[in-house]
Amino acid sequence: MHNFAIRRAEHADAPAIHRCLVAAFDPYRPQYTEGAFGDTVPSPAGIEERLRDMTLFVATAPDGAIVGTIACQDVGRGLGHLRGMAVDPGWQGLGIADALIEAAEDELRRAGCRRVNLNTTRPLARAQRFYARHGFRLTGDVEDFFGMEIAEHAKDL
Repeated sequence: MHNFAIRRAEHADAPAIHRCLVAAFDPYRPQYTEGAFGDTVPSPAGIEERLRDMTLFVATAPDGAIVGTIACQDVGRGLGHLRGMAVDPGWQGLGIADALIEAAEDELRRAGCRRVNLNTTRPLARAQRFYARHGFRLTGDVEDFFGMEIAEHAKDL
């Protein structure tokens, strides 16, 4: 059995968060435009920028390695937003994604959010099924994301 812990990310975690995002999203790279992949998998400097605006959580292995991540943000008017969810492929299926989304939703509830949304691209069918199991539903809002379609999912908290 694999043990893991969830904690808030720190600026020093940016390179390890980047590696986790690359590991999780690299299999989908051929299906992404260059711009969409770059926004989904920001550089360590981009992750540091995200840390200024959002709360990031990481899942850590017993040796401290970062094996999962998620970002959340109170965007106002009672709405929270999730993005950047990733679990290293070697650690998938162990409950890490469940624990990460729970931590992010708890953070948004504490901030006063009553609803939460996120966006997914068509290639991420497995992620879409995961979010549906967690109560997210497609809103019908589809936008252009660097030349790809990105669909909004939302749920009440």
